[in-house]
Amino acid sequence: MPAKFVLSKDKAGKFRFNLLATNGQVIASSESYNTKIAAANGINSVRKNAPGATIDDRTAAAAPAARKAPAKATATATATKKATPAKKVAPAKKAPARRAAKKA
Repeated sequence: MPAKFVLSKDKAGKFRFNLLATNGQVIASSESYNTKIAAANGINSVRKNAPGATIDDRTAAAAPAARKAPAKATATATATKKATPAKKVAPAKKAPARRAAKKA
């Protein structure tokens, strides 16, 4: 059984669709649409735009640095890194010690 779109009405009477995987599990749910035509346009948009969609894996930021794959450096990025020296930060100065006031 191929993946399929299931178009239905919610309790508020608005149209929604789900994209079901080949095993019948919901893998995408739409927003609500006021008309059936608008929902059909949403389905067509997913059909048209999803095949070339990329993955934005935001879980990779939480992974340890040792597990990350090294990024490919471009010639421009490498030249920029070499041309820009690292700035040295001057150490913070300590505030002068305050003398205790003598009581008379």
